[in-house]
Amino acid sequence: MSREAARAADVLAQLSAETRLLTLAELVRRAPDGAAVGELRWALDLPLAKVGDACARLVALGVATGSGDGYYRARLEGLREAAAAVDRQQPIAGLLAEYPQLRGNFSHGRLTSLPPTLGERYDLLGELLSRFLDLDGLYDEDEINRRLAEVTDDVAAVRRMLVDTGWLERDRAGTTYGAGRNHRGVRG
Repeated sequence: MSREAARAADVLAQLSAETRLLTLAELVRRAPDGAAVGELRWALDLPLAKVGDACARLVALGVATGSGDGYYRARLEGLREAAAAVDRQQPIAGLLAEYPQLRGNFSHGRLTSLPPTLGERYDLLGELLSRFLDLDGLYDEDEINRRLAEVTDDVAAVRRMLVDTGWLERDRAGTTYGAGRNHRGVRG
């Protein structure tokens, strides 16, 4: 795991503590003004020391700012940075950067929707997934499914789309797959 991904995991793990999460949620609710520790204490009905500790930890995580006099504001950019770090670790992230037209079909490195028509984006998606699969021989269906499962929940539909559009070929028994006719000339 990269340092960036480890930092993102730490931010998310630290936010799993109920007091920190409640404190951040209250700071977000009070945006853009923020709140003093005493105000947070009353709003959350928690001991002052517990709220103060939560605020200090939120500042250390980069998801809140403190003025030095006990006044805090949410800094959601810290969460966005953590999410972006996790996104960059997704196995398809490097390739997806080359296909900006397809970003709307992905969320956090996962294919969430197929293009609505068999137009240009279908070809782009087929090319992208073909490059991601990186097939250099014949593979059984389980291996193709395992690789596709890294980027989609609907493995069967995506595998079928790749076969139907010529990016993946299967034998007559439907058990062995290899690079399809469209795979020739793929950039990469």
